[in-house]
Amino acid sequence: MSHNLLLQLTRRTFLSDCGVGTGKLALASLLGSRLSEKQAIAEVDGANLAGNVQPHHKQQVKAVIHLFMAGAPSQLELFTEKPLLKELEGQPLPDSILGDQRYAFIQANAGVLGPQFKFGRHGDSGQEISEALPYLHTIADDICMFRAVHTDQFNHAPAQLFFNTGFGQPGRPSIGSWAMYALGAETQDLPAYVVMNTGGGLSGGAGLYSSGFLPTVNTGVMFRNQGAPILNVSTPAGISDQSQHETFAVLRELNEQQYNKLNDPEIQTRISSFEMAARLQVSAPELMELNRETQETLDLYGCKPEQASFARACLLARRMVQRGVRYINIFHSGWDAHSNVKGNCSSNCTKTDQASAALVKDLKRLGLLDSTLVVWGGEFGRTPMVEQNPTLGRSNGRDHHPQAYTMWMAGGSMKPGFSMGQTDDFGFHPTDEGVHVHDIQATILHQMGLDHEKLTYHHAGRDFRLTDVHGKVITKAMT
Repeated sequence: MSHNLLLQLTRRTFLSDCGVGTGKLALASLLGSRLSEKQAIAEVDGANLAGNVQPHHKQQVKAVIHLFMAGAPSQLELFTEKPLLKELEGQPLPDSILGDQRYAFIQANAGVLGPQFKFGRHGDSGQEISEALPYLHTIADDICMFRAVHTDQFNHAPAQLFFNTGFGQPGRPSIGSWAMYALGAETQDLPAYVVMNTGGGLSGGAGLYSSGFLPTVNTGVMFRNQGAPILNVSTPAGISDQSQHETFAVLRELNEQQYNKLNDPEIQTRISSFEMAARLQVSAPELMELNRETQETLDLYGCKPEQASFARACLLARRMVQRGVRYINIFHSGWDAHSNVKGNCSSNCTKTDQASAALVKDLKRLGLLDSTLVVWGGEFGRTPMVEQNPTLGRSNGRDHHPQAYTMWMAGGSMKPGFSMGQTDDFGFHPTDEGVHVHDIQATILHQMGLDHEKLTYHHAGRDFRLTDVHGKVITKAMT
């Protein structure tokens, strides 16, 4: 087929009838220089797609691994012992505490529910952690606890969006997108911003890792947790490297012609995405070869290499950090305990506790914890009052609670074995050193060398930032 004839093909014909498929439109001109090795370096300079801000100050970490517990773990079962709840179990919460707060699934005058697990003090730091998290006990002196986090959002989708994008509605850039936009990529072989999901569906959807109004090259790339990380990247049977090279060379030329005509940065994003997919033909299989890890490491995480799990995602995250990935989101949904909060916590802790602790231990023993920030937590907490609804078949559950919950961080300059923030005797309101979600966001950006007040993007007539007009870096929790 001649070059001129190729240029006359319609887009539909090219994508559907060439026998290649959209997933294979990756190699473009990349196979030209290293055809036999199936490797190449991208020719597109990403600087015009990123803000090229550079760090505002010294970077404490090179990478962030954000373990987002979607659905909201119960802080009253996991991190904050409130003996008064046990003492007053079944009695209504005092009006002086409840105020005018109303809940969707809790009846007026609902009684309080006592903690479902025993608590203890762990490590030299004496961190208060429940028996439901036995592996977390072993890293108590490595983590920094925030025990009075609060948010503006009450329901899952807006609260998940608020935590990840700073706004309760879709359309804003995620924190990983802001970081990528500002700092660019450290690796050519894997996406700078990777997302994995080890639970069910996410209430906030793809908006949780979207680039929003930033150039779409900054969007998080979703990796599958089993088998090939991205479908349709491998070369299809019967297609030679030379055939791919010739086809993709035409595709690149078409894209460049269109870019020169329209000057649309999204066309450069398309070229960059195709070329990243090309590099993934080599880098993705190598990344997923967990059998190269020692049995000691696999046992540390509780990971079976071929089985999709939170443990596998955490081990992959560590491998990504070693390969230069800048921001990694692992979403684990399923924590929405409207009924049987004890069973919910037991199940999810069994799935996540060992691997969460192992990730911190593994990064530490490899000398990577100081340059990696691990963040653990959900979108809000759970109520001290019990949720009982025979019509819905619910009992011994807890409803959504935005006023106070617990998170932890490890790595970078965060103080190990440190705890800040207190709540009242019912675990309802912060009483000391409360931190807002915008403060958490500001702190994560600060660790990456970014000033949350200076990192802005002009859109729709004004400058936007992740933390809107709020947020302050939690300096007290830093060394």
